[in-house]
Amino acid sequence: MSAVLSLKDVSVQFDTHMALHGVNLQMKAGERVALVGANGSGKSTLLRVAHGLLKVSSGSVSVAPEVHQAMVFQRPHMLRTSVLRFVVWGLWLQGTPWREAHVRAMQALERVGLQDMAERSARTLSGGQQQRLALARAWALNPNFVLLDEPTSSLDPHAKREVERLLAEWVASSNVSLLFSSHNLGQVKRLATRVIYLEAGRVLADLSMEEFFNRPLGESHPEAHLFLKGELG
Repeated sequence: MSAVLSLKDVSVQFDTHMALHGVNLQMKAGERVALVGANGSGKSTLLRVAHGLLKVSSGSVSVAPEVHQAMVFQRPHMLRTSVLRFVVWGLWLQGTPWREAHVRAMQALERVGLQDMAERSARTLSGGQQQRLALARAWALNPNFVLLDEPTSSLDPHAKREVERLLAEWVASSNVSLLFSSHNLGQVKRLATRVIYLEAGRVLADLSMEEFFNRPLGESHPEAHLFLKGELG
């Protein structure tokens, strides 16, 4: 697979606001790409475009036919149902037979340590547990391309570590491609192989993780340099 995702000159406009300006992006299978930048820089918009949730105003988006993708949002919406059925419904709507969906859902819950809460209401879980449940549902769908929008931003430190550990195990155990946004630069260092810096809807830096954090960026990418120094964002 040459590219799991390709964006060519993509722009997105909401009324008078340009959320993305001429973005070009190609992702190869197995890459783990982090989107960084200040609030309003276009990270969430880019993720939603990549997942087919937003139409572009101009440009083109293509996803390889072999790609099966899933997205986990910053604050997953919990259905008014049990933890188990929250996962089962996703599989069933995808076409998985009901009995098989239950088996796969329990396996996914075990993977994130929620098997003992299978019959609890999904809406009664803590924030960290809800994020793990959202990951379980994505896991159960067996995607090879996963998109994550600030997956740990609203969690306490313990829950952040747990969710990040699960993500690290996921990418280590398969060739899953990962596109995620994060304000946590330590998390970016630990999970990403490539970093894209966005500002006002434009891609101003697209570098390997090592280059982004270890190479002097003052002359080549001044905006990203200021962001890393904490002077932007």
